[in-house]
Amino acid sequence: MVNAGDTGFIIVSAVLVFIMTPGLGFFYGGLGRRKNVVNNMMASVFITGLGIVLWVLLGYTMAFGGNTGGIIGSFDHVGLSGYTMSDLLDPEAEGGSIPIFVFAAFQMMFALITPAILTGSAAGRMNFKSLFIFIGLWSIVVYYPLAHMVWGEGGLLGTGWLNSVDFAGGNVVHISSGVSGLVLCLLLGRRQSYDRVSYRIHNIPFVMLGMALLWFGWFGFNAGSALAANDLAGHAFMTTAASAAAALLSWMFIDMLRQGKPTLIGACTGVVAGLVGITPAAGFVPVWAALLIGFLVSPICYGGITVVKKLLKIDDALDAFGCHGIGGIFGGLMTGLFADAAINGTNGLFFGDPAQLGRQALAIVITILFAIAGTLICAGITRAFGPLRVSKRDEVIGLDMSQHGESAYPSFNGLD
Repeated sequence: MVNAGDTGFIIVSAVLVFIMTPGLGFFYGGLGRRKNVVNNMMASVFITGLGIVLWVLLGYTMAFGGNTGGIIGSFDHVGLSGYTMSDLLDPEAEGGSIPIFVFAAFQMMFALITPAILTGSAAGRMNFKSLFIFIGLWSIVVYYPLAHMVWGEGGLLGTGWLNSVDFAGGNVVHISSGVSGLVLCLLLGRRQSYDRVSYRIHNIPFVMLGMALLWFGWFGFNAGSALAANDLAGHAFMTTAASAAAALLSWMFIDMLRQGKPTLIGACTGVVAGLVGITPAAGFVPVWAALLIGFLVSPICYGGITVVKKLLKIDDALDAFGCHGIGGIFGGLMTGLFADAAINGTNGLFFGDPAQLGRQALAIVITILFAIAGTLICAGITRAFGPLRVSKRDEVIGLDMSQHGESAYPSFNGLD
């Protein structure tokens, strides 16, 4: 029977996850340059339209509509068709107590935020038409199959073979988007005058607002992944809060050590890193382990953003890989260490099953390779429709005017 409480909870969780995508628009909009803020925000906004249409047409059936070789679902439910009213009211089809369309709606919101994350790596220099085409292709080629492999019936990385665990999207959301963002920014090349110009954050209050919306929505992201209003949802809520808070404090401490002053940007970035780190582990590890994950993920992501990126001269413009890719990898490995079967049926290394760490590591490697290959394929197809990168002139003018004919601050006439 459908449980009204579970159904209401997952609908609310879906709404919370939805607000994360426009929240990410504020976060990225504030982090970028003034002349690109509209473009950075538009990268999140258009995905709310394209992503929902694609999910209804193809996404749900490819991710959760049956099983084909552990890699993809099927095409039996294109356009969410093929369900009778009794199917829609029979939650046993999804193994829970919520209607199929409620489950589909919740998962749809994950399909929006994931490609939006990777746009941060390409900020400031990607042709908008090419970005639109690339995101549509990437959703089909990378995200939907990966969602099936991890969460779908008989998925290769989940119950179908490897038995790795990913509670709310360490592999599916963060590693896939972070790695794909890294590949895309390498294909695009560095921004003009990257070694000579200081790319300053233009609107810190926007970053703060974006972080707040992301953290707010993330409670639905992780707690809702229990797919019921139960004790596991409450546990995931607490681990989410603990990790984010610990990471915030940890990043502030790093700022104090390196600069002598805590920064709001650092605190906001620390929150996001903590949320990323706990995502795969939220429903598997004890709350004390969530605190440890949060404290450790900040220095790891900080090193990726400030040291590795500079050494390799990678222009990951808004640090999608540095925060989401690295943080997701760390969180997946920590799940293999601290998972406790008393919480959700899986033990990690420190609770008696060292093989789980190996399963987590292998799943991460497969995810990385799959994301790299898929991104290269999508970029190659996109190039057939036009260049990936805007012209030098358009980049100098700024993508707000060159791609959209708009200015976020029309009364501002100074230098950018």
